[in-house]
Amino acid sequence: MPNANLMLLLAEALVYVASMIGLLHLRARLGLGVFVAALGVMHFIETYLAAVFYVQLPFGVISPGSAVFFSGKLMMILLLYVKEDAATVRQPIYGLLAGNFLTVALSLLLRRHDTVSIVAGRVADIAFIDEMGWLMVWGTTLLYFDSLIIILLYEKLGRWFRRFVTMRFLICGVVVLTFDQVGFYAALHFVNGAPADVFWGGWMAKMLAAPFYAVAIGFYLNASRHTFLAISDRPLGDVFNDLTFRERYEDLLSRSGRDTLTGALDRGRFEAEGQRMIRDAVAQSAPVSLMIIDVDRFKSVNDQFGHLEGDRVLQKLAETVRAKLRPMDLLFRYGGEEFVVLCPGLPYADAHARAEDIRLAVSAGVKTPNGHPVTASFGVSSTLADGAGIHELLAQGDIRLYAAKNTGRNRVVGR
Repeated sequence: MPNANLMLLLAEALVYVASMIGLLHLRARLGLGVFVAALGVMHFIETYLAAVFYVQLPFGVISPGSAVFFSGKLMMILLLYVKEDAATVRQPIYGLLAGNFLTVALSLLLRRHDTVSIVAGRVADIAFIDEMGWLMVWGTTLLYFDSLIIILLYEKLGRWFRRFVTMRFLICGVVVLTFDQVGFYAALHFVNGAPADVFWGGWMAKMLAAPFYAVAIGFYLNASRHTFLAISDRPLGDVFNDLTFRERYEDLLSRSGRDTLTGALDRGRFEAEGQRMIRDAVAQSAPVSLMIIDVDRFKSVNDQFGHLEGDRVLQKLAETVRAKLRPMDLLFRYGGEEFVVLCPGLPYADAHARAEDIRLAVSAGVKTPNGHPVTASFGVSSTLADGAGIHELLAQGDIRLYAAKNTGRNRVVGR
């Protein structure tokens, strides 16, 4: 019987991971909401099974809700981050938290009803709803911290295991599932009096689930040709700010969302507008292209002619770029002498040609006081081949920008 249970758990894990990866992979056609909704509706059965449904395995007693489904959910949240970004992955996390608090709040009102019996032998067990509601709130609160930790740990491990994505998923899974097992068992022991065997059996099962899901996700990312080099190089603080909505607070501190020197939209607007543009494009099955533009040898302009002249060069460059863009294209000053252009509805080939036109216009129209042309290097990326998230496009464009710099400057590099 324990061996039969183990085979059933393996089958359940296979069905879960194949289904959830399939929904995430098809997000461009079905919409990301399908994946997020599937992730959310599984939460009740995960908590219910973790509270009352246990099976015997060779190494102990475990619940499929915790060992299979919750472990899978946590790894799916990390996969969503890898395929999208922090601003996207926070949506299901906060949605689950809000929904479960709402469940508890409504159960406090529901218990005040005077109910009538309609079906013989069936009576609403509000106490059970209360118990499940508080367990779901506790589990979702743990999930919130689990998600923050697993994403930040994944990014931290990227400094050493950049290309070994399966290893990163495995280490993250082992560490965070251990943390979660301690936290959730504490609640089970307090509410249901769960014995210590439940803790150790569940922990062993999660330690087996972590490599299973890590290998499955690693296989999928390799098969789908995910760009591992495009994994975020952003500071961990920036990722944390995105996950906790702190950048929304910082947006409130921004006066206009525009760079005062060049008139281009600022970096904060890039985060907001980029997410919106990608989301709308995916819903309409339309492409989005991104260009990163960096002024060549800009430091020498400042050193030779002064910062005021450097500012004039940036103003003229922004004016030249803007003149070559369509009304719907957006120009952002990303930082220093680096600009980003987002082009909705423009496929890769047209974006590459447009970048080449801009490059020629810059070298012809932007000059230093002694008449020397100012040139710029370009990196171009597009959905969906280079990613379906704004930070994937930015990272891939950044790689190509540096390729342009390293191969002589004043050129456009794309796929």
